Amino acid sequence: MSAAIAPMPIEEQVGGRRLRRQQRANDAKTRLSSPWASLIAVVIAILWTIPTFGLLVNSLRGAPGPSSSGWWHFFSAESPFTFSNYSAAWTGNGVPANALGGFLLNTFVIVIPATVIPIALALGAAYAFAWIPFRGRNVLFVMVFALQIVPIQVALIPLLKLYNGWGLTGSFWPIWLSHTMFALPLATFLLHNFIKEIPGSLVEAARIDGAGHVGIFFRVMLPLLVPAIASFAIFQFLWVWNDLLVALTFASGANTKPITPGIQGLTTQFASAADILPAGAMIALIVPLIVFLSLQRFFVRGLLAGSVKG
Repeated sequence: MSAAIAPMPIEEQVGGRRLRRQQRANDAKTRLSSPWASLIAVVIAILWTIPTFGLLVNSLRGAPGPSSSGWWHFFSAESPFTFSNYSAAWTGNGVPANALGGFLLNTFVIVIPATVIPIALALGAAYAFAWIPFRGRNVLFVMVFALQIVPIQVALIPLLKLYNGWGLTGSFWPIWLSHTMFALPLATFLLHNFIKEIPGSLVEAARIDGAGHVGIFFRVMLPLLVPAIASFAIFQFLWVWNDLLVALTFASGANTKPITPGIQGLTTQFASAADILPAGAMIALIVPLIVFLSLQRFFVRGLLAGSVKG
């Protein structure tokens, strides 16, 4: 009769998983720091930077430069450098109703709630799907995940009729609600994956201390979810800030129009405004660039969190 094999102590199992996780992290770091990976990263960065640099150059060229030649002809004498394009774009090119300053304020009013509301709702839903057992939880989560494949364009007309019936036309509520609904499935799915990776021992320790679901969420989950929240907040902020289709559908009024339709309004049937449009685009680019650079460290941590599993 063979002797029974004693099970491995829990400490050794946890230590082994930790070592394997660290080894995988080191292997991934080695691959990403190879010369080929660095070369590919540099090439991609250059390809992404060239169009932005061209936009910046055209925004500083006087007429008729941008409409008569490419940005690489910026040394041409026919289009001297000038900052007047920025002042013209900011003031609406002589039309006060098209001034980008007012549209920029509307954009902040739209973007901040449209970023905060879906994250707040998705956090509660993700925690419930991950740590609160209830009947039909898996089926409901699959249904939420499946909503990501529904094209936004399919929902625009029904939502517009619904908002008209509710008397919300002309306010910010239609675009707030629309961006919230469009962002909730992806936000819930991503945050659920992050919450699911949090060790159960932390939750059990909080329960032993007498914490309920609210205490566990705010004391244990929320501090660990800061990178994930920041990552999705950046994506949602950029999506809402650069959105044109939803803005044209639900916020086309003068009091609610954001900056993307405002830039489009600089071009009329009588003038192309080829020298002013690049300046308007650069004005719209400043705020997202500041947001991304200020939250970059959280963005990277959020992308890497959960990528290496034991």
